[in-house]
Amino acid sequence: MRTVHLKQGFPTLDEARRRLLRELAQAEAQGIRLLKVVHGWGSNGEGGVLSIGIRKSLRLRVKEGRALALIPGERFATDTAEAREVLARHPSLRRDVDFNRGNPGITILELAPSSRPRSDASLRPPTI
Repeated sequence: MRTVHLKQGFPTLDEARRRLLRELAQAEAQGIRLLKVVHGWGSNGEGGVLSIGIRKSLRLRVKEGRALALIPGERFATDTAEAREVLARHPSLRRDVDFNRGNPGITILELAPSSRPRSDASLRPPTI
């Protein structure tokens, strides 16, 4: 699993989305199937702009078919159906430090398998 730190440097939502799309394209090109996206949770305790916006972008990747599953950090635990489903395909996730911790500042994304090698031109991220 590759970890993507989006909150470093306190980016705007647009900057973080562009960084996310670049990381997603690179992971797809390299055949990486799991991303742990660290977006933080916001200082007010209710989820900040970055957390909400990045999760919206990640849900769009699932809808597009670029990703198979999304697990919000607070649901990344043995007692949730979505986590058990992904754990069945990727048992090594149980060793992740955030497993069963209820961390709302992360999201796990399972990428769809790539059916063909991607060219350099396809590494350009799609529009936000």
